[in-house]
Amino acid sequence: MTCEELLKALNEYVDGTLDLTEAECQQFAEHLAGCHPCQVVVDNIRRTIRLYKEGEPYPLPPEFERRLHSALKRQWEEKFGKAT
Repeated sequence: MTCEELLKALNEYVDGTLDLTEAECQQFAEHLAGCHPCQVVVDNIRRTIRLYKEGEPYPLPPEFERRLHSALKRQWEEKFGKAT
């Protein structure tokens, strides 16, 4: 299994459009055992899913939060006008 095949299968599996056979699961595991970049991708997906399921708010750094709020407010005002 190549990295491209693994990532395609992984995306389809996460989307719920693919059921892996036992042989495909074995190929998947063998590829992951020897491919660090794919291990990183799978680990990031696992962490993202875990964070989502835990539902814990993730605090933003104060400066980033301020800039994000300002950018969103500016875009809102450009589209809808200033709130009264």
